[in-house]
Amino acid sequence: MRGLEDLGRVRLSPHFYMRDFLHSEIGSLHGIPNIPEHPERAIEMGRALCESLLDPLQETFGRIAIRSGYRSPDLNRFGSENGLNCARNDANIGSHIWDLGEGDARGACTSLVIPWFADRYAKGRDWRDLAWWLHDHLDYSEMYFFPKICALNLSYRTVQLRTISSYIAPKGLLLRAGAAAAEDAAQRRARYADFPPFRGIAYP
Repeated sequence: MRGLEDLGRVRLSPHFYMRDFLHSEIGSLHGIPNIPEHPERAIEMGRALCESLLDPLQETFGRIAIRSGYRSPDLNRFGSENGLNCARNDANIGSHIWDLGEGDARGACTSLVIPWFADRYAKGRDWRDLAWWLHDHLDYSEMYFFPKICALNLSYRTVQLRTISSYIAPKGLLLRAGAAAAEDAAQRRARYADFPPFRGIAYP
């Protein structure tokens, strides 16, 4: 218990602690501990995810809501085998399973919601406005958007893929790895001209 408390207290970045990413409804309901097999690797990848992607989001849009972060291999396997919206373990290494990747497969993913944008999405805002903002401002690897409250999976990897996919219409692959954006920079900027200034929070 003391070791798990200490792990949860690890500060990954100015805005996030490891504990923010360890909660799991699947784990709570089915009694499966969500504890990294290799805590030091999980911390390293979680720190990169937070510093490069999540801190800039929170400093631009205000609080972001983490829906699912780290998943232990046992927990993710149970979720996959029981149809609980978890990909297979081999597909989730370097994604929700932060601590088992090697080489180019090292990385971390979290599912999140940006309330500032979710409010606008509920009134008909196009999810691609946010996707192109993220593409132009953050060093992400993969994005995957979902219809409910415009939640998305956002991934960091040591070697970034730069792909954008969605279950929201128009569904499918918006940006393939290595491909140029379908819209030019001016078109993309026009989509998010009313967004808050990037990293709008100032610190001493």
